[in-house]
Amino acid sequence: MDALLSRLRGSDDAGSCRCRPGFDGDRLVVDASDCPGGGRLESAADCRETVVEALTDRDVEAVTTRANGTLRAYEDDAAALLVATGRFVDAAAFHDERLAERAKGDPLAAAREATGRAGPVRRIAAETGLADGAARAQGYEDALRPYVGPTVSRSRVAARPPADARLVDRRELDSGGTVRVYERPSDAVRTYHLEPVEAGFDASTTATLAAAYERLAGGEVSGAERAPGRAVRSVADPDDPVERLAAVLRKHARGYGVVADLFADGRVSDVFATAPVAETPLRVRVDGETMRTNVRLTRGGAAALASRFRRESGRAFSGADPTLDASVVAGDRRVRVAAVTDPVSDGVAFAFRAGDREPWTLPALVANGTLSAAAAAVLSVAVERGAAGLVAGPRGAGKTTCLSALLWEVPAETRSVVIEDTPELPVDALQSGGRDVQALRSSLDGTGTSPTEALRTALRLGSGALVVGEIRGEEAGTLYEAMRVGANDGAVLGTIHGNGGADVRERVVADLGVPASSFAATDFLVTLETADGGDGTERRVRSIEEVRRAGAVDGSGKGGDSGAGAGSVRFAPLFERDGDGLSSTDRIERGNSRLVASLTAPGERYADLRDELTARESWLSDLAATGRTDPERVERARIERVTA
Repeated sequence: MDALLSRLRGSDDAGSCRCRPGFDGDRLVVDASDCPGGGRLESAADCRETVVEALTDRDVEAVTTRANGTLRAYEDDAAALLVATGRFVDAAAFHDERLAERAKGDPLAAAREATGRAGPVRRIAAETGLADGAARAQGYEDALRPYVGPTVSRSRVAARPPADARLVDRRELDSGGTVRVYERPSDAVRTYHLEPVEAGFDASTTATLAAAYERLAGGEVSGAERAPGRAVRSVADPDDPVERLAAVLRKHARGYGVVADLFADGRVSDVFATAPVAETPLRVRVDGETMRTNVRLTRGGAAALASRFRRESGRAFSGADPTLDASVVAGDRRVRVAAVTDPVSDGVAFAFRAGDREPWTLPALVANGTLSAAAAAVLSVAVERGAAGLVAGPRGAGKTTCLSALLWEVPAETRSVVIEDTPELPVDALQSGGRDVQALRSSLDGTGTSPTEALRTALRLGSGALVVGEIRGEEAGTLYEAMRVGANDGAVLGTIHGNGGADVRERVVADLGVPASSFAATDFLVTLETADGGDGTERRVRSIEEVRRAGAVDGSGKGGDSGAGAGSVRFAPLFERDGDGLSSTDRIERGNSRLVASLTAPGERYADLRDELTARESWLSDLAATGRTDPERVERARIERVTA
């Protein structure tokens, strides 16, 4: 006990370790700033001894050490081995003081010795868990693998992969970080191993970062967005990487920390932080594949992110309002944030979904196989000529991506009003491209304009195209009434959760209370789906259907359309996915499409519009084949086509 007390007071009596341990709730926190070993329990036996002695009296959930601006967190199996060693030392000292003393600095060797004997120490090694913990370890680098991060960070990164992991991919990120993907024989889920740029900082650079953060947090520098750079320059030496330090400080103090690092990888579409976040590694979806990461948020980090999202969105997020939906910009990507907290979850949890860096166009969707050029041509003409359409599908199928592409088909001279509660559509890009687009923000939690009132406002802002980011509430009635009476003279577009015509009709009519006669104002429905592809999950159009009033028959005199007899509308497929991709049902080619007939201009015949569809199909196919799929080149090609 005297030895433990001396160490808790910072005594230098034993060895060279000068770590100062202390308990903070269920954690052992070690100040190793003056210790030659730096609190590196995986490599400094003296530091291990200090920690184990502190644990002979008390169990903890985790051990953290701090030194020179770096924090190391020993959790899960690492913490369990340290706690088991403390228990072993306490119980075994009565029977074998030498072995107990050895276990403090070298628990793996002590475990091997204890389990090789008969008698009390073998039993104690088994009962305390030391034997099992040591048996799983392949040396201290594996057994005491810490989560590491600068003290300015609110996340922790495991520096080393598991000992039995095999490297299958490696790439550098624009942020300066590195990603390695590992797989293990015993694990079906691969590991996405992130090394942020700061993981490569030496001790001196990390200490400079910590000093700059202290100045910034203490309010000693001003300058808003310039403050992180000023804080770094105020403490840096001439040889320090000032720009990199400033970027890291800005990321952690004013940005989204490790979340920004993960979304710096363009192949990452989703990041999941599952409660309790401090105990659960983040997961990511990479090219459709879900992987476990080597990253964890701290409890404080999760709380800080929640506070930031609450402040930036202007929406409530607390025990009284335990859900949050917001949109932020991380780097050059817009990220949608869904968050929950107590009492609906065990603390704060997040799901982040990134939008695409480059706005999508129809030629881009043709190029990546989401839909065929023939189907894209029909959608292009339908939107251009003011049809009303819905984009449906399950979560993650690409509804917003498809709707974003359709917005570029609204004529450049047409005014568009876009209503969203969480901004995801490419309004800025459309405006930069010379389009007249007015964005309206709606609110689902009562803190702002309701979707219904936003829609009514949109109808008062002038005729043109009307776009609703997601139809999911009472605003559906107002929207369909506007469509029925022709309150606008442009396309009406929106997304909705649903799996095909009958499912969408059920949701709109039965769940949202829209009269079936009003739903008949819908002209077409695009349904997307996800499927397993060779390189991960594929998002694609499953079908394009036109909406018909019940009782109408096509020119062939045949029935059999999906949804026939279900209320006042039925659905006729124009394109369906089969073994050859998204193929035409020949309804348009036979002259039996209500949608195509309705799109003909005065004096224009059905056959004339079919010729236009054929020409547009060729144009879209050529753009996709030649890689001219970004909005700027598509718009340039559109002008050239019109003026040719």
